[in-house]
Amino acid sequence: MDKNMSSTNEDTGDQNISKANPASKLQTDQINETGAVVVTNGKYTIYCLTIVGEIEGHDISSENIKTTKYEHVIPQLVAIEESPQIDGLLILINTVGGDIEAGLSLAELVSGMKKPTVSMVLGGGHSIGVPLAVSAKKTFIAKSASMMIHPVRSTGTTLGTTQAFEYLKRMQGRITSFVSDNSKITKKRFLELVMNTCELDMDIGTVLEGKEAVDEGIIDNVGNLCDALSCLYNMIDSVKGKKKVKSKNK
Repeated sequence: MDKNMSSTNEDTGDQNISKANPASKLQTDQINETGAVVVTNGKYTIYCLTIVGEIEGHDISSENIKTTKYEHVIPQLVAIEESPQIDGLLILINTVGGDIEAGLSLAELVSGMKKPTVSMVLGGGHSIGVPLAVSAKKTFIAKSASMMIHPVRSTGTTLGTTQAFEYLKRMQGRITSFVSDNSKITKKRFLELVMNTCELDMDIGTVLEGKEAVDEGIIDNVGNLCDALSCLYNMIDSVKGKKKVKSKNK
């Protein structure tokens, strides 16, 4: 066989493999380094951010625990909001909770973004994952996913003083207010779910599965990835349509 022909066949094979692979090397590197990827193959440029495992805050988590480092996510959110190339943000959540202040800071940033944002809970959106889930403009939960709502906890040594309990109470109030302000659930109902003593053996709180989270008003819709992306595309269409109208009126 001619060497040149063999080389050409090999190159063609590599190109076919490359075309079949939905993620480029740059995208694969982004996923490995930050757990995020910019998708440009569809109708719009979408930034897909994953929040998985434990939200790592001021303290470093164990090496055996999969974490999302909040100091990595914060600059990503700022870059997304400021980038004219990115049309929308899709947040995929499967978290067991973690540092409350770190998670709440990320939720506040997302809720204050002008860009179209959609979140989807996959597997679990427990503890501080609840504020993160409701922080997007539109929210989805997979049919098989769940959300655990429980009181604020403190790890390590805690002094049994009035001041310590008052701090935990105020922290719980911050979370309750944020969830209520960014979803359809009331503060009163959310606290009822938080203080439920009838469901968990070793703790107080409530576990909500897919449709239950929607029925309680925490999440907007039960859906899949296609539903979340369609919603995000519609939001982007609306934003771009308004911009066109404004430019014509000028």
